[in-house]
Amino acid sequence: MAADGKDGADVHWLMRPRTIRALWIGFAAALAATVAAGFAVDMHPHFAIERLPAFFALYGFGACVALVVFSKLLGALLKRDDTYYDDR
Repeated sequence: MAADGKDGADVHWLMRPRTIRALWIGFAAALAATVAAGFAVDMHPHFAIERLPAFFALYGFGACVALVVFSKLLGALLKRDDTYYDDR
């Protein structure tokens, strides 16, 4: 059963607000479970910063943010005009 959109067209299940909310809750629960599991496991950190709670979750988030920022900057650097191929 598909939900109807505003114009009467079927909306993909990933575009439904209820599904998006459920995915956010599921991802947040998975992150919370991963951070909580870090407290139950005996860690053997090589560096002092690895002793921080949720270090690896924060490190992964920071790396993701850095990738997005780098890709935006690279895209702006390599961007061509819309008429780039028409000028030949």
